[in-house]
Amino acid sequence: MNEPRRPALEVEALKERFLQLSNAVHPDRFHHTSEAECRAATERYAELNAAFQCLSEPKERLLHLYELEAGQRPKDIQRIPPGTMDLFVEVGQLCRDVDAFLAERAKAESPMVKVQLFARGLEWVDKLQQVQAHVNARREELMAELQALNAAWEKAPPVGSPDRAAALPLERLEQIYRILSYINRWSGQLQERLVQLSL
Repeated sequence: MNEPRRPALEVEALKERFLQLSNAVHPDRFHHTSEAECRAATERYAELNAAFQCLSEPKERLLHLYELEAGQRPKDIQRIPPGTMDLFVEVGQLCRDVDAFLAERAKAESPMVKVQLFARGLEWVDKLQQVQAHVNARREELMAELQALNAAWEKAPPVGSPDRAAALPLERLEQIYRILSYINRWSGQLQERLVQLSL
């Protein structure tokens, strides 16, 4: 898609660019052409779609950028990044508590007990939403930091220069990638419990 290397991208502009490029090679436009032309268009469309999916998701974009700049995958991906331990513990404990409540609710048979559990369920929904707000706020902080990091890429020596990697904050880029990995996981876990509570 010929996007410049940088941590933060404008997703709407990226989407517009994708739609323009993909329109020209959409397989539906080639159904009356030769099999080779149709296959080439399908492959190009698939490549554009994969590039758009990678670049539009911040975590995937950072992984791709890190690998391009460092020439390797990040190490210690399972290690909890600095500054995230409190949120890690908070999300984990809340999910365990909600799971215990869901197990208790599943066993309830008495209508009176079910009414009491319904009220408690609403309390758990509020708690999950509060923690989700904390997770979302942390994500927004990271998005702002990525925007600020763009300046380092704009000032860096050109691609291929032996001094480029040393001029880039690759360690911080890797940390943000790992934090976003956890944030995505936590958001999924919290959302899953919210859905279960609504059933």
